[in-house]
Amino acid sequence: MRVTICDVGPRDGLQNEPETLATAVRAALVDRLSAARLPRIEAASFVRREAVPQMAGSEEVVASIKRRPGTEYSGLALNERGYERLAAARLDRVNFSLAATESFSRRNANQSREVAVAAAERILERSELPVTVTISVAFGCPFEGRVDPGVVAELAEGLAARAEVVLADTIGVATPSQVRELVTRTHAPGVHLHNTRNTGYANALAALEAGATLLDASCGGLGGCPYAPRATGNIATEDLVYLLENEGVETGVDLDAVIATSAWLEGVLGRRLEGYVYRAGSFPPG
Repeated sequence: MRVTICDVGPRDGLQNEPETLATAVRAALVDRLSAARLPRIEAASFVRREAVPQMAGSEEVVASIKRRPGTEYSGLALNERGYERLAAARLDRVNFSLAATESFSRRNANQSREVAVAAAERILERSELPVTVTISVAFGCPFEGRVDPGVVAELAEGLAARAEVVLADTIGVATPSQVRELVTRTHAPGVHLHNTRNTGYANALAALEAGATLLDASCGGLGGCPYAPRATGNIATEDLVYLLENEGVETGVDLDAVIATSAWLEGVLGRRLEGYVYRAGSFPPG
């Protein structure tokens, strides 16, 4: 079995840091991840500077990265203006985020869910790039609590023929049975998991059992969401690779290179990161 891991550290990881890193440093992170043979990297977010200052200068980041054959570079958009900026930057894939609840849509994207769905439809009609639609707060919302799986399934069904659908456990509340059931019900090929309550890695295995083939992760376990109180980082890329490879699941990722990237990032940020494998090392030692 082989899966695709998308490292979202340069976007979802860094957007929750208190400081804004220089565009050259953010581009260097993308380059380190591509050198580690990540098949997909979410390189930037095309949102308003005042909304997420950590993602300012995304065009400069994209222009500075050294494109590696075999790596697909994606970017996040929340509306049509973001899509236009992303397309002009010549990335390879659009990631459009769509909330499963009204409250989170208004907090995260400053628009109603109805407006967000209409924007997604227009982007799907316009885009010459492949489109991923990530359904955020698919399992639980910080403002509305548990999310009706039927609502998520209806959203996914309306998108599945035209986009790659990813189910996001944005605040890290899901458990394996819930992930398994929703991936099975929606046939979503991807999941985006946070490890807020230490269920992220078990949820990743459950998603694979249900047929998912795309897993989002973030080097060092960076991440969170500015509009999701107490949400902590994504599952760590190196921890996920270690788990999958030792379970016989092929990733194609250079684990040692990801470990080195997270160690480098620890120095850049000046603090210990959430991941474990970058501190413990692989086993047996190389």
